[in-house]
Order: sequence, then structure tokens, then C-alpha cells
Amino acid sequence: MCGRYLLVQKVEVLEKRFQAEAPPGFVFNGSYNIAPGQIAPVIVGHQPHSLQLFRFGLSPFWAKKDMMLINARAEGDHNREDASGYAGARGIIEKPSFRKAIRSQRCLIPADAFIEGTIIEKLGKPFLVYLRNKVRPFAMAGIWDQWKHPESGAEVFGFAIVTTAGNELMRMLPHHRMPVILNPRDEAVWLNPDAPLYKITRLLNPFDASLMNAYPITPAVKSPKASGADLIKPLGQPLLGETEVMVKRNMMLQGMGNRKQSFNDHNPEEPIKP
Repeated sequence: MCGRYLLVQKVEVLEKRFQAEAPPGFVFNGSYNIAPGQIAPVIVGHQPHSLQLFRFGLSPFWAKKDMMLINARAEGDHNREDASGYAGARGIIEKPSFRKAIRSQRCLIPADAFIEGTIIEKLGKPFLVYLRNKVRPFAMAGIWDQWKHPESGAEVFGFAIVTTAGNELMRMLPHHRMPVILNPRDEAVWLNPDAPLYKITRLLNPFDASLMNAYPITPAVKSPKASGADLIKPLGQPLLGETEVMVKRNMMLQGMGNRKQSFNDHNPEEPIKP
């Protein structure tokens, strides 16, 4: 699962990166520890040029009580072993909580990085996972829904992060899941409510591990009240050194033939900074 992420970019940066304007009254000061229940920026399909503030935690429109679902498995009930090479059915399209949203209520979730723990220790042993070459912010694939409280009548606009099987980097933590990270060229397709479902489901794959890295951070991030840049201070070296990644990357390119890359991955990297 992915239950924590960070976004510390200024609103102006988000507007430029996603070609979406912040409406009047939009206030987001950034956070190093966005946790379930908190409010964060999204871009939704029916308003692709506007930043919105939704709750991290989705409740389906039909729910009798607030469910606050934070993740939606791309495979649904399939791939319970979380095999990284899974190429079968994307069961999210069948799940009652998500089948409407995955078809017509998709969103981009801007992030600078996400936080993930190990399988056993969970956030007792957390890592900051980021994209190399200072590629930030990036977009995680999300779905959203509008839920109305049955008693108060209050409306809640909430989102969930779509997850898939972990790539090679995530398994080094070790962890078996990761958010679906979208290539910028696919963001418009993801937002388009009229896009054929097959074009949507084929985007639900693990991101290229050679374009990512991770390093350990403080377990203080477990507390949703914890905040501040000290939360992402490295407590150890990145899992992958630059030389190691370059060798693996070159081997992959030689095996697949030369192809255009969407992200530059040849510059020296450094730990993520705000």
C-alpha cells in the first residue's frame, strides 16, 4: 500500500507543471507527510486545467458510512501474490468501490516522493522513494468520488491512490506494492473521461525501477501529526548507487534497442531536497 507521500512544491510550480490553475481561495502550504484524512491537491478529469483540494481517502458515493479507502489495487482480487510480472486482468474495473471511478472519475495526484515501509516493520522502517534526476513533482494515478454524509449532509470529495505490484526497487526495501506513477505523456489519457477502458488499464503497470531510488528516513513519519523537512533527512545511503543503475540501464537498452526516454537518467543524483 501507499499511505504517505510528500508534496512541498509551491502552487506556482504545480500550475506550470500540470497546466492547471489554482482557483480563488486555494490554499496548500505543502507537506512532508501527507497522511490519510488530510487535504491535498489533485487534478480531476472533468476539470483538467484546475487544481482541486480533495481528502486523501475515498468513500464510494453509495456507502452508508465513511470508508476512507486510501488505495485501490489495479489487479483487484487478482494477483494476490503481488507478482511483479503480472500481466492478467485489472480487477479494479470490477470492484464495487472503484468500478465507477476508474471509468469516469480519475485524477492526477501530484507528489514529490512517496514514503513506504518494509513488509514486516511497515513504517517502523520507512524509506523515501523518489524519481531520479530531480523529476518532481510527478503524478500518481488516482481515482476520486463524492460522498454525502447520511446525517449531516456534508459532502466529501476524496481520492485514492491506484497501486500495482512493486518493481525491483520496491522489492529491495522489501515491499510488494507501489503507486502507479504515470509518464507525463500518459497523463492526458488518464484524465480523459472518454478514454476507452483498455487504454486506461494498460497504464496500470509498475514504473521503471531504473528511474527511481530510495533511502531510509526516520520512523517518526509514522505519526500523521509529524511534519517538517527533518522527516526526509537521509539516515543511510540510497539503495542504488548511480554506477549500479547506469550499468543496469545500459544493459536494458542494449537488450531492447535504442528507444526515446521520457526522463533523463544520466545526471549525478542527490537526495531529494525541498
